[in-house]
Amino acid sequence: MRKNILVLFLVVAVFSMSMAAGVYGGIFNYLTGADAKTLFPANATDNPSYTVARHIFDGLVKFTTDMKIVPDLAKSWDISKDGTIYTFHLRKGVKFQDGTPFNAQAVKTFFDYVLTHKLRRTSLYKPYIKSVDVIDEYTVAFHLNFPFGGFLHTLAHGAGLIVDPAMIKKYGDNPGELGRHPVGTGPFELVEWKEGEIIKLKANPDYWNGRPYLDGINFKVIPNDMTRLIQVETGGAELTVRVPPIMVKKLKNDKRVNIMVKPSLRVIYLGFNLKKKPFDDVRIRQALNYAINKKELCSVIMQGLATPSDSPLSPLTWGYSSTGGYPYNPEKAKELLKEAGYDANHPLKFELVTPRGRYLNDYETAVAIQAMLKKVNVDVSVRAMEWGSYISYLFSNPKPSDAKYQVFLLGWAPSTGDADWVLRPLFYSKEWPPYGDNNTYYANPEVDKLILAGMKESNPEKRKEDYAKAQKIIVQDAPWVFLYNLQQAVATRKDVHGVQILPVEIVLANNAWIAK
Repeated sequence: MRKNILVLFLVVAVFSMSMAAGVYGGIFNYLTGADAKTLFPANATDNPSYTVARHIFDGLVKFTTDMKIVPDLAKSWDISKDGTIYTFHLRKGVKFQDGTPFNAQAVKTFFDYVLTHKLRRTSLYKPYIKSVDVIDEYTVAFHLNFPFGGFLHTLAHGAGLIVDPAMIKKYGDNPGELGRHPVGTGPFELVEWKEGEIIKLKANPDYWNGRPYLDGINFKVIPNDMTRLIQVETGGAELTVRVPPIMVKKLKNDKRVNIMVKPSLRVIYLGFNLKKKPFDDVRIRQALNYAINKKELCSVIMQGLATPSDSPLSPLTWGYSSTGGYPYNPEKAKELLKEAGYDANHPLKFELVTPRGRYLNDYETAVAIQAMLKKVNVDVSVRAMEWGSYISYLFSNPKPSDAKYQVFLLGWAPSTGDADWVLRPLFYSKEWPPYGDNNTYYANPEVDKLILAGMKESNPEKRKEDYAKAQKIIVQDAPWVFLYNLQQAVATRKDVHGVQILPVEIVLANNAWIAK
């Protein structure tokens, strides 16, 4: 009896140790709804591209799952007293996947290339970086144009993933080719890319942080959310992203599947064209904020995969400050509408444009809002558009008078995790289209001052004060209806462990393993 108990104890102990340590081997089938556009991170703007890239490349620093900044290729760093010099001390003995040494010169080569070429993410770094200087083989210094407190967050952005200098030398004249020949220092390397179908990666056996558990990862493109989910349920894949809200509760009782729900930085909102009457009247904008029941949208339409927002920033974005927002108050909405000249006899009418399928239940949210606004005598027509056409419709207008939209549904998630990358592109008066993303045409001189003050401040507490004031004014001005913060639902097989879900809407299998 004692012998049997001892054997059982040893089996359990060995199993527990293997569960803690992980198991080597296996190909991980990772299902996604869209293909990568490029595997050159500094020329990418989409999450499918950054998801794959973060398995191939490393940066100087990186985000944890709770948005902390931690060392990656840089072991440590020093910041000058005036906040304008960041000196990074690099790991030794690291190599790119083709054997090229990683060192300070490799860092300089990469960032010099980004700063001097017209890439999609050049503008992310060029305003801040004056020069990148090699101090010695494993020390590199970034000299900034001004003290920017969000600089580490900006380096942790996917665009800061460092590319092999040998590849830059070979393909630098053609960024498109750099995107087809990704070579980094990361745990996996590219094997094959069939556009629109699959990207195959294999383990990097010489990875500086230890060989990954998995032998490889196959990123398979399946646009339909339910089709992807069925494959995970039936054992045809290990992971799928963007699980439909209606399926989350059901999956919690499915013994084959592990469902993970985590917060994201993405805020979903209705934007007003402030150059179109009557949306130049703040009473109208505030009224619509009061008229929409955000809690009901989150519980009914989003099935709990969202929380009401009270700021243009999500609570996980650095610099977020609660403003109190607009509680559901249809009577207050009617009162404000009446002051502005609208009531049951003279209802406000407008068109709400929305994408369909870009965000979880985006069209369904727009239709629910249409019904809610009907209760306060507002007639809304909803028009859904294909994503590519939609973005062109919203952002390709040469001047404000060319913009035809009135109200639109959109989302924003700052890939730097910092308040600057929300407030400056979306609310700074010099960021109007076609050169920027402020397509509400919002302008407030006090907000401009606070945005610039926060950008050029190195003291974190002072930055938070500036951004808190800016958020309060923006919410009062109501260029948006502040709807909700999205959560992420990811499904894996029960035997999958070690998956990481970043709030920047990136799901990583770098440390994943499959129990046997």
